[in-house]
Amino acid sequence: MLNNIKPKTGRLLISEPFMADPNFKRSVVLLTEHGEDGTVGYILNQLGNLLLKDVVQDLWAADNLIYFGGPVASDTLHFIHRAYDKLLSGEEMGNGIYWGGNFETLKILINTNAIDESEIKFFMGYSGWGSGQLDNEIKENAWMVSDVSNPDLIFGNDDEKLWRDVIVNLGPKYAHVSNFPIDPSLN
Repeated sequence: MLNNIKPKTGRLLISEPFMADPNFKRSVVLLTEHGEDGTVGYILNQLGNLLLKDVVQDLWAADNLIYFGGPVASDTLHFIHRAYDKLLSGEEMGNGIYWGGNFETLKILINTNAIDESEIKFFMGYSGWGSGQLDNEIKENAWMVSDVSNPDLIFGNDDEKLWRDVIVNLGPKYAHVSNFPIDPSLN
């Protein structure tokens, strides 16, 4: 199922439909770093059970959902956004998507309702791969790689639909994969 797109910052990893690792089952991961030293990203479609106000005390009205970003450092909070015009900070990932930024400014924006929930996504933990590890997993067909075709999908909250839509966007060669059952014994 190998496609020819290589991983790089700002691209998506899409797990193969029957991945055994429960942390990455039907996951879409936004890559925020990829280089010789390894890879970092966030799972975009695994909603956690916390709201931002549960994690950051002085964000009293922040009903922002927090996603499971990955199994590494699961007690740390991270965010991506598409509100550079408001935050004036963050590392550009491409397609108007930014990673991180000034958290104090962000708290003010949230508490004054100056940033919309559709402009930002929060994660507990992150996904990480050591040097060469992700490339090996891709060669073993555990992951497909894609460009971000629609940034709106990244900031949505329909977890199963995101995985399906990203696979369909890979083209007709891969579209049938989006219909595979979660449990292959049900096929």
